[in-house]
Amino acid sequence: MAGQDTGERIAALLDELGEKAGPEVRDTADELVRCVVEFYGEGLARTVRLLRAAPGGADPIDVLTADELVSDLLILHDLHPEDTMTRVGRALDKVRPYLGSHAGDVEVAGLDTDPAEGPTLRLRLRGSCDGCPSSTQTVRWTIEESVSRLAPEIALIEVEGVAEDTPQEQPLLQILPHRPDDGPDGPPAGDDGRVSVNGEGDPAHWHTVARHTLPAHDRDTGVTDVAGHALLLVRLPGNLYAYRDHCPGCGGSLHEALLEAELLRCARCAATFDVRRAGRGERGHLEPVPLLEEDGSVRVALPGELLGAGP
Repeated sequence: MAGQDTGERIAALLDELGEKAGPEVRDTADELVRCVVEFYGEGLARTVRLLRAAPGGADPIDVLTADELVSDLLILHDLHPEDTMTRVGRALDKVRPYLGSHAGDVEVAGLDTDPAEGPTLRLRLRGSCDGCPSSTQTVRWTIEESVSRLAPEIALIEVEGVAEDTPQEQPLLQILPHRPDDGPDGPPAGDDGRVSVNGEGDPAHWHTVARHTLPAHDRDTGVTDVAGHALLLVRLPGNLYAYRDHCPGCGGSLHEALLEAELLRCARCAATFDVRRAGRGERGHLEPVPLLEEDGSVRVALPGELLGAGP
């Protein structure tokens, strides 16, 4: 169907809808069509910009699939060169360094396809920070966010298992992925997006950390404010870590804490915490914050369950 014919068909359907359902429904339908047109318009504009700016000899498919919006459009129309499981694998590879800080890993248990509900990805979490519910939760949020960005067609994620030596059987965690701007009212002011988790407390709201507040070198630390919450950032060789700025030993700030190899020592009470091991310490456990670092951008999630209760 030619573009002009398609436009005329859409206009006729909108008129028919307005006659049958009334002007309010017609206005809603008009707004929906405008949003769809804007979405595809931005995708086409970005495609042109990317191809024009691509270096000589670059594979145009690689250039386009590296862009999140254009990649989503290719997935939507079954034009993406990578299948779902390949992209899921890349998403999990991105978060494995973070999972390692929680003594954990993740493996794919299966992919179930339901024509009505959409694909369900089943994951198995291994050895995630025994005895620390907040650590387990941040791991799950981080996995979900990474998968939703590279495989947005996944309708549901089921994560089973918390720690291999946990005596009681762990229930499945069900996660409903969606794009950052797919919330019913759009993203909250100042947020990059939200992650809705069924039955697991408040949603996690993802924020981009200002570049100038990030530790620039290995073994640097710093405290930064993200959406009104003080976060401790620690960069070790190969990884960046984020924790709530709160010492479980004395309740004070960790702004002046000393970093000794991979141990963080509170300047006030001398309690030490293992940065690479999700903040474990003899006097308590630092509260880890979900973090994704890719393409020079750092995003953290601020779940109300973890950060809203105060010291």
